[in-house]
Amino acid sequence: MTDVIPLIDISVQPIELCKLLKIANMVGGGGEAKIVISEGYVVLNNEVEFQKRKKVYHDDIVDFNGETIQVNYVKASKNKNTKTNQTKEALVKEEKNSKTQKAKAINKTQNNTNVKPKTAEPTEVIRAKRKPISF
Repeated sequence: MTDVIPLIDISVQPIELCKLLKIANMVGGGGEAKIVISEGYVVLNNEVEFQKRKKVYHDDIVDFNGETIQVNYVKASKNKNTKTNQTKEALVKEEKNSKTQKAKAINKTQNNTNVKPKTAEPTEVIRAKRKPISF
């Protein structure tokens, strides 16, 4: 009978042991992962591991609580997303259009001698009073 060890795919190598336990859903959270590692319940490559942030690499085998997993490193695909490129191009076009519109508006106001330039009006800042602290 051959045992099939489930693979856990990671895209970053190396990965810390406590993070791997969280990714593999072998523990409920990071705190629990750190506790079980420091207590000596986790076996990495047939050796009890006490280091919480022990670096785990491709093909390493982790045993915990009757479960065994093997780490599988998968390179992250760098697909160029056409939507992202299209939105960037659209943003650049909008920025160019807004700059040209602003330049045209400035030229119009400079040509009109009757138009007064706008001045910034001071805004009032209303602050709430603090409640006195009594001990």
